[in-house]
Amino acid sequence: MKKLLILVFGIVSYFIFFATFLYSIAFVGNLFVTKTINTGETSSYAIVINLVLLTVFALQHSIMARPGFKKWWNTIFGASMERSIYVLFSSLALILIYWKWQPMTAIVWNVESELYATIINTIFGLGWAIVLISTFLISHFHLFGLLQVFQNFKSKTLTDPKFKMNFFYSLVRHPLMLGFVIAFWATPVMTQGHLLFAAVTTIYIFVAVKFLEEKDLVKIHGEDYIAYQKSTPMIIPFTKFKK
Repeated sequence: MKKLLILVFGIVSYFIFFATFLYSIAFVGNLFVTKTINTGETSSYAIVINLVLLTVFALQHSIMARPGFKKWWNTIFGASMERSIYVLFSSLALILIYWKWQPMTAIVWNVESELYATIINTIFGLGWAIVLISTFLISHFHLFGLLQVFQNFKSKTLTDPKFKMNFFYSLVRHPLMLGFVIAFWATPVMTQGHLLFAAVTTIYIFVAVKFLEEKDLVKIHGEDYIAYQKSTPMIIPFTKFKK
């Protein structure tokens, strides 16, 4: 019964994540949904509220991803649930942003050409495609906790995905993050609120990857990852900036 409950929890967490992921595309791209990055009620404290929301997400995302925290967390909930819990909390932090985000609608730039706007929107879609494809290039279902709960349900030992440099990962070490950066900045109409979101998330991505995730990956993969760092850019393709 316990294994079945863990399996159900993992499946529910995954589908909450996937719905949140789809909503994020609409939220950032001002598509379909009623509450986007440029809609809703605002206040004179919009910039403060938005920075607090982004900080909450950054702290949750970084703290819960650290090996020390995961080791402690596993002593309470077990390794099979760790990733699903992380995915659920990340989704809830995003939902909080969607819910409480305060629009700042002053225009920073507005591309009026229909052709150029279409090109930019295509790049926006390409960014999200890179994000999704990148998760499958490593191990999508492991990354979001489904594989762990299924293996636990079948009483099988879970092994971590092998280190590999395929497709996007031969161009940059973190294509998933590159996809996010592209998606967040590619907009024909940039408002102050969207600019704040894009700038803060981009800074967070580069800082968290360089000073947190990269160190964890070196500890996990050792010399293989150090060689990878020397040969492949971190996030920006075709640059000399490696580490």
